[in-house]
Amino acid sequence: MLSKAMTTTVRERTQLVVPQSIQRRAGLKPGDRVEFKVFGGIINIIPEVPGADDEYTPAQRRMIDARLAKADDDIRKGRTYGPFNSAGEMIADMKAQLRKRAAARKPKRS
Repeated sequence: MLSKAMTTTVRERTQLVVPQSIQRRAGLKPGDRVEFKVFGGIINIIPEVPGADDEYTPAQRRMIDARLAKADDDIRKGRTYGPFNSAGEMIADMKAQLRKRAAARKPKRS
């Protein structure tokens, strides 16, 4: 998306205000925190990104941590697939795994 330029006038007795349309396009909402950085006469306004602790409840964080611990355990025990050189190679491996599972479930005819 191309950004549109907007010009405003700096007045003597007021602070600069970020116009509502710019706030909307930047995704800024009331209560969001922003950082100002100045370099060589250029002002950058950078939204503060919320951390994972701000984004999840303690119960959700425990569930995520438990799943990550299980994944680490799987990796340590060699229960992994790949690495693959392409998406096609990965898909072929997945299909082969599905065929093996299907064959293991079919009862043998006598």
